[in-house]
Amino acid sequence: MRAALVADIHSNLLAFEAVLADAKARGGFDELWCLGDVVGYGPRPTECVDLLRSLLGRTVAGNHDLAAAGGMGVEEFNEAAAAAALWTARQLDDERRRWLLSLPQAEIAGDFTLVHGTLREPVWEYLLSTDQAADQLRRQQTLYSAVGHSHVAFCAVERAEGAPALWAAKDGDSLTLTDARVVVNPGGVGQPRDGDPRAAYALYDSEARAVTFHRVAYDVAAVQAQMRAAGLPRWLSERLAVGR
Repeated sequence: MRAALVADIHSNLLAFEAVLADAKARGGFDELWCLGDVVGYGPRPTECVDLLRSLLGRTVAGNHDLAAAGGMGVEEFNEAAAAAALWTARQLDDERRRWLLSLPQAEIAGDFTLVHGTLREPVWEYLLSTDQAADQLRRQQTLYSAVGHSHVAFCAVERAEGAPALWAAKDGDSLTLTDARVVVNPGGVGQPRDGDPRAAYALYDSEARAVTFHRVAYDVAAVQAQMRAAGLPRWLSERLAVGR
């Protein structure tokens, strides 16, 4: 079984389509596993929701999904994120909002547990440190887990002694899965934050027992133009060009 792991699409349809095309060119996938934040920030929320729903797979809730659907307030968001969440809410109809609100905060898919943030705080906590990775590894009931939220691709692997080994994953990196517990983040599709503006995703091959990380170029300028036309905060469009 092959699964495409995506996170933080953030209403960036061109980035999402580029990822799907790249995954298809690499042999395709049987399921798409989305780690939350389908919407927020970007200019095409309804199209991203509809495209995701047309694919066979699993999706967990992110904080921007819940905010746009009315499942949480925007008081904890920064000013630009709050403005984008409120704009997104106005673009979604009741049926799409209900779908977003129906998403689980965590789900098991084969040997993986899927969650947006962490199992400690499913929609809010950014997994960025070895201490957080160790807590995640202790909590997961499967050998492996996959998270999003930070928009940074990484691997964290449990070690017999000491803290987990945690490192940033680059384009083309492949992690062989063993009986050691692992947590991975495929990186952000629609708004990477590791200095590389290309859309990020990963492919999991259960037969090969491997997760491979990929980056895909897309038309950033076109998405920026869409965001300006929608009246979204300028900073949100500017950051796409620098991957921050």
